Amino acid sequence: MKSIAVLGAGSYGTALAIQLARRGTPVSLWGRDAKALAEMESRRLNERYLPEAHFPVGLTASSELGAVLAEADEVLIVVPSQALRETLRKIEPMLKPGQGIACAMKGIEAGSGKLVHEVVAEELGDNRPLAIISGPTFAKELGLGLPTAVTVASTDTAYAERIANALHGDGFRAYTASDVVGVEIGGSVKNVLAIAVGIADGLGLGANTRAALITRGLAEIMRLGQAMGGRAETLMGLSGLGDLVLTCTDNQSRNRRMGLLLAQGKTVAEATAEIQQVVEGVRVAPEVRRLAERHKVSMPITDVICRVLLGEISPVEAVRSLATRPSKAENQ
Repeated sequence: MKSIAVLGAGSYGTALAIQLARRGTPVSLWGRDAKALAEMESRRLNERYLPEAHFPVGLTASSELGAVLAEADEVLIVVPSQALRETLRKIEPMLKPGQGIACAMKGIEAGSGKLVHEVVAEELGDNRPLAIISGPTFAKELGLGLPTAVTVASTDTAYAERIANALHGDGFRAYTASDVVGVEIGGSVKNVLAIAVGIADGLGLGANTRAALITRGLAEIMRLGQAMGGRAETLMGLSGLGDLVLTCTDNQSRNRRMGLLLAQGKTVAEATAEIQQVVEGVRVAPEVRRLAERHKVSMPITDVICRVLLGEISPVEAVRSLATRPSKAENQ
């Protein structure tokens, strides 16, 4: 692979750019803030998001979008999910024929309920190679080169393998899959469930409760994922169960921290201000609930978290409502 343009100079985009450059791929990291990108290029690190992860040789930072795209063979988009459609519209006139698109954001478009691959198809057509990268990854650990594993999903097997091979190595494992829907659902819904686990832990409800919420949360992911065409083995893999466990159990997770702060009595706005980054679970929760209603699947944890985020019930009331639900068979 000659070169990759990474669009999005936040923590995860920077970490993926560093990993690609470690493996020998020339990488151009693009962001909107010209001053910040110039400082990154000069200091050879993203001081705001990954101050301990220095840029390898072969990684450059630039705010010149046209030049970055013109020099790249592939494009990796790592912007927040709510900015995806705007980004696609901006780059569409600049893309070269056959230039592949990989996306590494986890979310569902607000209002439409569309998954990432659906938004890409609407804006760029379905003739370009497309891959989705997802899995249990904290940007800080990836940037530092700690062992990490992800799934690269695409209906184009050769393209999935090409992106995976560019990432794979030096302790980083990249697996391939064809189940794009399953990979996306796992990566999106787990953010909502991590808020629930954060609330329970913030209320001091113990390890039993945490394990129960993670397990029943996985059941919700699997019900929705399979109803939308995803496969059980995908949802039990890195981008489903793996990402759920990571996000629910470590305080690097912004979604878990949101739950912890809500349990302390903070409002959503107060908690977001304290976290100082996008909390994807807050944005995606109502879309997940609408998808559940559309596909007629039961997602009680998701439902109560939506109600907490809307201010309809308190965190204590949310946990109580889950604990007092009628008994039923586990597989329902």
